[in-house]
Order: sequence, then C-alpha cells, then structure tokens
Amino acid sequence: MYLLSDYDYTLPQELIAQAPASRRDQSRLMLLERMGHKISHHSFRDLLGLLRPGDLLVVNNTRVVKGRLKGAKETGGKVEVLLLDYAGDIQQEQIIVQGAKKGQTSGSQGSGDFIGECLVKASKPPRPGSEICFAGGLRATVLEGARGVFRMAFRFQGDFGALLERIGEIPLPPYIKRNGQGVPPCDDYQAYQTVYAKKEGAVAAPTAGLHFSPDLLEGLTDLGVEVIAITLHVGYGTFLPVRVSDIRQHKIHSETYELTDRTALAINQAKADGRRIIAVGTTSVRVLEYASDRACRVAPGSGKCDLFVYPGFRFKIIDALITNFHLPESTLLMLVSAFAGREFILDAYQEAIDTKYRFYSYGDAMLIC
Repeated sequence: MYLLSDYDYTLPQELIAQAPASRRDQSRLMLLERMGHKISHHSFRDLLGLLRPGDLLVVNNTRVVKGRLKGAKETGGKVEVLLLDYAGDIQQEQIIVQGAKKGQTSGSQGSGDFIGECLVKASKPPRPGSEICFAGGLRATVLEGARGVFRMAFRFQGDFGALLERIGEIPLPPYIKRNGQGVPPCDDYQAYQTVYAKKEGAVAAPTAGLHFSPDLLEGLTDLGVEVIAITLHVGYGTFLPVRVSDIRQHKIHSETYELTDRTALAINQAKADGRRIIAVGTTSVRVLEYASDRACRVAPGSGKCDLFVYPGFRFKIIDALITNFHLPESTLLMLVSAFAGREFILDAYQEAIDTKYRFYSYGDAMLIC
C-alpha cells in the first residue's frame, strides 16, 4: 500500500468534467459505508436525508484569487504566470508599501512590491533580472528560479488584490480545458468558488464544497446540522504529481491555514457529545487532523499545514468525509484511501467509471461514512 502504483487507475477522458452540474446540488453523490463496504447512489441534495440532527459539518471558506496572469517579456514573448502561495506570501509580510505606515499590506494605496513564488510558462525560461509586463501597469522582475518555478518581485500601483481582480484570471486546474474561443461552458469565476467562500488566498478551489447551494445549506441547518468553517488556502501544490515510487518518501506541499477559537470550541464540544464530525473536502480533513492532539481535541491557531495523510494514518477527529473523485496517484486519493481503505476506494472508483460519474474538480461527489 506504499507503492505509488498502488493508487493508479484508468479513467476515460470523457469522464473528466469540464463544467459543473447545471445546479450545484444536483450533482451525483456516491455513498460509501465503511462498515460492510456498501455502495449506493444518490443526488447531492439527498444529504438532507443522509445527514442527521447534531452532525457538525466543517467547510473550508477560502476564496480563490485571480492568480493567473498573462504578460510579455521585454522581447515581446508571451508569458503566463501563476501565483503559487498568494496567502502565504502576504502573511509573511512580503508586500512592502513605499511611504505607507508600518504594517500596512495589500489593502494599501500607493505603490508597492509583492514578492512571491510563481509558476512560469514561456517558450524560453526567463532569466534572473529580466522583466515581465502585465496589464494595469503591473511589472515583475525575475529574481531566481528553475524548472518553471521562479521567485518574482511585482511592482504595482494601488491595491494588489484589487489589481489581480481586474487583470487576473481564475487558475483552473490543467485538466479543465478552455481554449479562449467562443463562449465558455460556464462562468468559471462564479462556478469555481464555493457559495460560502469568504477569505481570499487560494489558487485552487476546495472542490467538494462546490456542490453546496444556499438552499441546501439552509435545509441542512433547519434539519439541525451545525455548519462551521475553517480556512485552508489551497495552493497549486495540490496538483503537483508524486514523483517517488515509495509514497512515504514524498514531501507534501504546505498551505496556510486558520482555525479560530470558536470553531475549535464547536469541534471539541461535538467530540465530547459523541456527535459526528463531517469534513467537507480533503482540505478540511488536513486542517482538523493537523490541529488535533492525542486526546482527540483540536487547538485553535494559524500557520502552515503540511500534513500528509496516507494509509496507516490514525484519524482522531473526523467521522465522515464529503469529497470529489481524485486524480490517479495523487495525495488526495491516498488520503481517502487512508480513511476508507485502498481496495474499497478503488472498487468504488471503478463502479463510478462503470456508471459514468463525472470526475475531478467540476465532477460528482462521494460521502464516506
């Protein structure tokens, strides 16, 4: 169970969803019951009958920033840049506003610098010291880097976040294809955000949450399900492949998280009451388990979460998980395998393929309990 090849499967390309369901809560939902290895098929809205009063639903309220930028080198060559850790770079106070009060950051007006790591796509790798120009007067100097990842210093006027909102693009994962011609199949700016997205900083969506509609959340609340939020700003590392044959040698990317006092109190109370804690998405799982102790309690806090969950991991907090169908040989597939069992998960994935479920970010979901 530690070989990378143990987490491989073959997916027909036509099952990779290129747009969400016409209504968020009308996607399909596969129910996996770990006790007895039972599989059944539902609509996502059937959560109103599958969850029960007293359940605690933990969502990730990160909001995706328009972190993909298109620009040009001084020579005129086209360049595409993706900010890799927008939230982390801001938190480390790497925005310096010239002439502003000490401690002012991205909300400041005037001129400023933002230094961060970026994924750069160009016909030829940019050289250190070279400049890239973008719309809106944004310019960047390449500081250092190799193999497509570069540290860059951006110079801008006004508010950097507002500038990204104006000139940037939503950084869709590479398996969602947009050719830039004609009308896209959906409004990605709206579709690739959860309805409860609040705190800006992610460069990828916590996709399990994309299935929730305001109406469904209201219905769950009326049922007696408690909904609380943590924050984990999903980074591009989510999509980076595992390159070692023994997964135990893999070093997972770290991501910026926050777990408030109020949320920690609610989780610990639910554990004490014996109520189910249901994580929405692998990002929520990682924060909850990272913040847990041996007494199966979570501590409030913020920082970097670099927890790698694979089979053999002992879960201390979650009792159930809502998640999408993940890429072969991905750390996300390893996490759900740790929770439900590798063979059971792979059997469920094969049934999902056989019954034409839609996969990945805009695809269908499963509830594992």
